Amino acid sequence: MDPVTGDDVSASVNLLRRTFADVPDSEWRVPAGDLHWSCWETLEHLVDDLFTYAIQVAASDPPRDDVVPFYYRSVRDGGPANSLFLQPSAGTTGLLQALEVCGVFLATAVRDAPPDRRAHHGFGLSDPEGFAAMGVVEILVHGEDLARGLNRPWQPPADLCARVLHRLFPTAPLETEPWPTLLWATGRGSLPAHPDQGDDWRWDARPPFDR
Repeated sequence: MDPVTGDDVSASVNLLRRTFADVPDSEWRVPAGDLHWSCWETLEHLVDDLFTYAIQVAASDPPRDDVVPFYYRSVRDGGPANSLFLQPSAGTTGLLQALEVCGVFLATAVRDAPPDRRAHHGFGLSDPEGFAAMGVVEILVHGEDLARGLNRPWQPPADLCARVLHRLFPTAPLETEPWPTLLWATGRGSLPAHPDQGDDWRWDARPPFDR
């Protein structure tokens, strides 16, 4: 199966930007699907994820047992712990600009990094392709959270879903459609004859030949 690349990160970011470009500024404070975060917090968290993955894989000698030491904090109890936060007045335009910028950071870092580079992630020491795949999964599944909260259609490409499943969820069922399977694998849906993943789901960030 073809690898996940920086181009896939860019394509996923562009899909999300197109889908939510017309959201009124006032609507971002509604809950994001079944999360305990608002849509604003969820997109802010996604921006921070892309930034965090980019700085991990971009370093010439990345940390192998921790993240690059930016300061992470939550602005409220139960909110996401980020290093980046958007100005409250940013609105839709500012949110999507920040998403685009951090998507560029990650896509570029993945393209520029040698394939044998390894950097820390809590779900396994990963390589550039792994960080690209993790970024894509963050975009796709948080796009689903946003779509549920903001009542927008959201149907990522099956090929892309299949490739990130292959890279990060090697034990996921192969006989089911890729997008519902990715939602199931990340605790956001059900599959017939397969137990729900719930909140305990995780991916395997390690390259296949390192497992």
